[in-house]
This record gives sequence, C-alpha cells and structure tokens, in this order.
Amino acid sequence: MLLQENVPLATLTTFHIGGPARYLVEGKSAADVQEAVAFAQNRNLPLFVLGGGSNVLVADSGWPGLVLKVGIPGIERLPDSEGKAVFNVGAGESWDRFVAHAVLAHCAGIECLTGIPGTVGGTPVQNVGAYGQEVSETIESVQVFDLKDNQVRELCREACGFSYRSSIFNTSERGRFIVLRVTYGLTPEGEAHIEYADLKRHFAGWDSKPTLAEAREAVRHIRTMKGMLIVDGDPDSHSAGSFFKNPVLSEEQYAELKKRAEAKRLTIPSYLALENRHKISAAWLIERSGFTRGYASGHAGISSKHALAIVNRGGATAAEVLALKEQIQQRVEELWGVRLEPEPVMVGFS
Repeated sequence: MLLQENVPLATLTTFHIGGPARYLVEGKSAADVQEAVAFAQNRNLPLFVLGGGSNVLVADSGWPGLVLKVGIPGIERLPDSEGKAVFNVGAGESWDRFVAHAVLAHCAGIECLTGIPGTVGGTPVQNVGAYGQEVSETIESVQVFDLKDNQVRELCREACGFSYRSSIFNTSERGRFIVLRVTYGLTPEGEAHIEYADLKRHFAGWDSKPTLAEAREAVRHIRTMKGMLIVDGDPDSHSAGSFFKNPVLSEEQYAELKKRAEAKRLTIPSYLALENRHKISAAWLIERSGFTRGYASGHAGISSKHALAIVNRGGATAAEVLALKEQIQQRVEELWGVRLEPEPVMVGFS
C-alpha cells in the first residue's frame, strides 16, 4: 500500500477545487481497501472514499484524514443468465469505458448513460441516470466492503434501496459501505432506448431505428452541446456536472408551483416521475429565477451551455461555489416555493 501525505485534491476532481488530503491511498484490490481502512481505524482518522472525483466538492481546507481512492480495475463478462449479458466490473473502472465496451458488445441498457464522468463505483451510490435510463435498471448486485464489521459482502439490487438519484449508500447507510465491484445485467442485441425528448428530436425523420452506437454518439453530442461532457480546454467542463437534482413534487406542491407559474404566464415543463409525483426541471427554475447561462459570481459561475452546472471559471474556491449554490437555492425557493437539493458530495466541510 503506497501511502502519500499532503496530496492536493483539486487535481483529482473535475471541479479542480479543494485543499490537500492529510493522507491518500489508492486501493487497487479488496485487500488494499481493507489495509487502508485498518490504517485509518487504527489511527482514528476520518475516512473519505474517492472515485473519479466527478461528483464532489472538496473544501478549501481539504480533508484532515485519509482519502481512499478506489482504483479496482477490470471488466469481466460472465456467462449469460436468464437472457441477460452479465458483466462484473471493478469500482475503479472508468464508467464511460464500460459503456463503450457494452455498446461494442451489442448489449443494451446503459447506452444513454455515456459521457458521464467518474468511475463504476459511483454509479450505484447515486443511482446514476440520464436520458431515460438509470443504472438501477441493470444492476444485479454490488460487492461492498462493510465498515461495520470489516467484511466483504454482496448486496442484491433490492438490498440497495434504489430510488431517484439515491440508494442506501447515500441515505440510510451513508458511510457504511465501500463499493468494490458492480455486476450489471444487460440485454444482448437489445434496441437503443430512444425515449428522452432530446434524443427523439435528434433522430426525428430517421427511417430506421438507431443502433446502440448511434444512440451513444447522439448522447455524447447532446452532452457536448450542453457542456456536460468533459472536453480539454473547455472552461464549462470544470464542474461537478448537474449541481442540483430535478425536484420531485407531490400533487399539492406541484399545484402550488403551477399557480405561481400561471401568475407569471409561464408553463412548467414536467413529466410524471415515480410514485405519481411530478419531476420538475431544476434548470428551468434556475433560469427563471434570474440565473442565466454564463452568469458569474466571482471565480464561480453557471455554465454558458447549461444552467444546471455550476462551473469553476478559473481559480474558484469551494467557498465561492457554496456562496453561489446558496444564492441560487434562496432565490428559487423565494420565487417558486421549491428547495433545490445539491447533487455533489460535500467533502471536508464542517
């Protein structure tokens, strides 16, 4: 186990923000993870598990304990089961590399999730979803290291408690499990999932059904146009992706929001989400609260391509990002009666 001290975390995140970690270890196997955990426990150090750094905001003061960067590699195709193509993937594997691998193997189920930065280990934590697909639809099981008793366990899909952008890993059991590997069940020779409005517009007028590869390229193109694909040299790429979750409202909450919109002669874009609730576009609320694309607040700002992304315009601090976050939340709640919830994990804040 290679133990590093006082390692800057900004370079390990897509935000390019954050102070140093007192200690940092990269775990490339379950044994490495176990050893790193023992190191932290024996010294009573706070432990933070880092994946691809794509969905985190690190405090300017950094992390006072041990950062464990999970780097377990590998994509293994297991024997097909019940008509599914089964893949067992290391938590440290690049998520987009796995999507490309699955598409090349003509296996459907995650083609619309291309271009999402980060590693495989982060996908079950937030139940990553985009363009009409969620990983919970394909996850068969998750192998974890249980910090409660320092044992390796296998959790089935049902045990993960998946719901919109959440799981037991970021709610009821937050901080208990370290994801080691994830098993996915995909559909061999399946059709591309073209249900999302942006994708339907992209393929409008096509005589034939798009292939998985064509769907993947379309999503990447759309994400690029929205500044949601990390591209070298693009300042809009220095973000944590979507900073706020799309609110899911009850009928009563939705009625109140609709009333406020009608008073402004506006129509709310929405669609039915889980449990007969209404999912609302957070970007729509943000833009109609006075925060236009390209809005700047010090060295932080809003992407010039998508209102849902807070970006580091160059030299931004975590404090500046938090100040902008709170400014947006307060204004949206004041105008629309909706409290936006941030998506990124906040690391090192008291």
